Amino acid sequence: MHLRRIAISNFKSYSKVAYEFSPQINLIHGVNGVGKTNLLDAIHCLCLTKSYFNVSDRDLVRDGSSFYRLQGMFSLEEKDMEIVCKYAPYKKKVVERNGTRYERLSEHIGCIPVIMIAPDDIDLINGSNVERRKFIDNTLSQIDPDYLQNLVAYNRLVKQRNSLLKQFQKGRVFDPLLLEIYDKKMDGPAQYLYQTRKDFFRVFEEYVQHYYREIAQCSEAVEVLYQSQLEHSSIPELAREFRERDKVLGRTNGGPHKDKINLILDGREVKTFASQGQKKSLVFAMKLAQFDCIRTGSRKKPIVLLDDIFDKLDQNRVRHLLHIILKANFGQVFITDTQEDRLLMLPAEDFPIQTFDIQKYSDEQE
Repeated sequence: MHLRRIAISNFKSYSKVAYEFSPQINLIHGVNGVGKTNLLDAIHCLCLTKSYFNVSDRDLVRDGSSFYRLQGMFSLEEKDMEIVCKYAPYKKKVVERNGTRYERLSEHIGCIPVIMIAPDDIDLINGSNVERRKFIDNTLSQIDPDYLQNLVAYNRLVKQRNSLLKQFQKGRVFDPLLLEIYDKKMDGPAQYLYQTRKDFFRVFEEYVQHYYREIAQCSEAVEVLYQSQLEHSSIPELAREFRERDKVLGRTNGGPHKDKINLILDGREVKTFASQGQKKSLVFAMKLAQFDCIRTGSRKKPIVLLDDIFDKLDQNRVRHLLHIILKANFGQVFITDTQEDRLLMLPAEDFPIQTFDIQKYSDEQE
C-alpha cells in the first residue's frame, strides 16, 4: 500500500498544492516554517481522519479560508483507492472512499494504517498514562475494528455517567439505581478493551525489547507493565468500590480509562531515572513495535512518517533507526529535514527515492 498523489486545499499553511510520491522513500526538505510537518499531517488526516497533533478541524483550516479539502490517491494491491477528507466550520466533516461517504468516520480507521515519529513524542515517556493509553488505543484501533467500536461505546457511556454524577452534585440528590444502568452497559465494552489490551502487551513488549537493543546498541532490559483495575473486578464491582469517590469528585474512577502503562529499564522507572538518550531510544522502539503490531494484525504495511528527527535527536540513534527502517524495507516512508544533504546521505540506494524542496514546489504551485 502507498500514497501515489495528494492534493491539498486550504489546509494549515497550504493554499493549493499537489504532490506525487515514490512508493518507498520520500525525502522532504525546506527551511523551518514552510510546511514540511503540515504535509505529513495532511497525510495523517487522510489515513486516520484527524490531525496527529490533536488540533481541532477548525484550526486546520488555512487563515482566511472557509474550508479545507484533502484528496489522496492510494494504491492497494494494484488497485487505486481515492480518499477525500473535507471540512467547513459549523458543518460535519466528510470522509469519502471512492466517492462513497462514510456514515461514521470510525469506519475508515484501519483502512490505511499509518505511524508517525516526531520530536515531541518524548511525551510518550515523560507524560501521563493518558498519553500512553492514547498511543495503545491508536495502535489497536488500526488493527481491530471491534476494539475501536467498543472504545467509542465505552467512552460515550463514561461521558454520560460523568454527566449524571455532575447532575447529582448540582441537585444534591444521589440515585444509585440510575448509575447501575450505566455500570451494566459499560461492563461489556470495558471487558473487551481490557482483554484486548492484555493480549496486546504480551506481543508488544517483545517487539519493544528487540528494537530498543538495536537502536541503543546495548543489552538493558526493557519491561512494559500493564496494570488494570479490571484484572480482578468487573465494572459494577468497581462502581461500588469507588461510589463515594465518584460522588465527591463527580466523575467515574473505575474502569479501563484508568489503566496504567509503566515503562521499566533495568528495574527502574524510565520516566524518573532514564537519561534523555535512553528515553529517545525507547520512544523509537515503541514506534517501531507499533509498526510491527499493526503490520502483523492488519496484514498491511503502515505508511511511516518521520518528522524532523535529524534536528532534534541524537545522530547515532537516528542513524540506527533509519538503518532498521531502510534495511527491513518498511514500505512507504516520508522523511522531513531542513537540510537536503543529510537526507541524500541515507543508505537507500536500492529503493526508489523522490526528493521534494517544499519551498520551491509550493511557490511553483501557487
